[in-house]
Amino acid sequence: MEMFVALKVIWAVLLGVLLTGLAVMVGMDMGVGSMLRFVGRNDAERRVALNIIGPHWDGNQVWFILGGGAIFAAFPTLYATSFSVFYVVMILLLFSMIMRPVAFEYRSKVPGDKWRGTWDWAFLISGALPMIIYGAAFGNVMEGVGFHYSWTGQYFQDESFLSYLLNPFAVMCGVLSLALSLYQGGTMLMLRGEEPIYGRARGFAIGGALVAALLFAAGGFWIAHLNGYAFSAPVDPNMPPTPLTGQSVVVQPGAWMNNYHSYPVLWVLPALGLLGMLGGAAMAALRKPIIGWWLGAIAWIGVIFTTGASMFPFLMPSSSNPDQSLTVWNATGSEYNLGWMLFFALLFTPIIIAYTSWCFYVMRGKVRIGDITKNTHGY
Repeated sequence: MEMFVALKVIWAVLLGVLLTGLAVMVGMDMGVGSMLRFVGRNDAERRVALNIIGPHWDGNQVWFILGGGAIFAAFPTLYATSFSVFYVVMILLLFSMIMRPVAFEYRSKVPGDKWRGTWDWAFLISGALPMIIYGAAFGNVMEGVGFHYSWTGQYFQDESFLSYLLNPFAVMCGVLSLALSLYQGGTMLMLRGEEPIYGRARGFAIGGALVAALLFAAGGFWIAHLNGYAFSAPVDPNMPPTPLTGQSVVVQPGAWMNNYHSYPVLWVLPALGLLGMLGGAAMAALRKPIIGWWLGAIAWIGVIFTTGASMFPFLMPSSSNPDQSLTVWNATGSEYNLGWMLFFALLFTPIIIAYTSWCFYVMRGKVRIGDITKNTHGY
């Protein structure tokens, strides 16, 4: 395998790793925000929940930057096209993400019930909406996105944002993503919370994992009959980074299962996701939140890499002109660019993981109502 092709494949895998890190770490915080009004029945309990994720939520946003930065630098054509296709959705995501840090900083500044209640709703919206959008984006991409390029390389969008935002398959993927975030957030509250928050979070964790498992299994059957994309002629993985030439793509029902038929070992990935969800529900029921949290991370790995394995090498298929679909082969940066990025990724990613792990270790232990009410610097 030539070095350029190897770098393309490596960065496709690393993109999956970064998207998984984003789902696990950011999804955990979003899950807590989504269930805040329900696991906390009064102001003190809600403050406990916020202070459980308080030391980590802003640091976890680094995964957003890493994921977006990786797409921008490693897959510039994908970055430019996807951020244009999903522009309205990106704006919704941006505004919901703006609400989140403001809610953290302003909620407890005024002791009024209406004031704090309003910000609690802001936590729910800014927690649930991004996770629904995150999952729906995967569903949209698997169905194919309406775009094409002119002979000059100019991008054109061929469908409204409502058509890809509100279609049934994308909605199902969005609910799956939200369910997994509720599970991950529930296990985190179990780890550092006490009763009654512990018991309520346990219920959310069990329910979220079971709903996610049901939707994941249903999604597998759906994808088996969904129109997928496949090459109708051999392609050169070393092709130049342009979607205008070099590919012949057909749309076929069940094409997303082709890689699994060719490489049966890939069935390990969906099995990993399903076992992570069901095992996580069992661990939450048995009051073992540490194991449950890690099983939730495994479930996310299974879900995201199942999607990647199904679509490889497609990144964003075009339903308008399938031959112009964006793939790992035609949407990457230069060999020089990918090589240097890999060097810095191998250098800094372990540092980020080590620092994050150290922060969670230092901030371990239970968060109690008495500690929060006495702490004037807490959320």
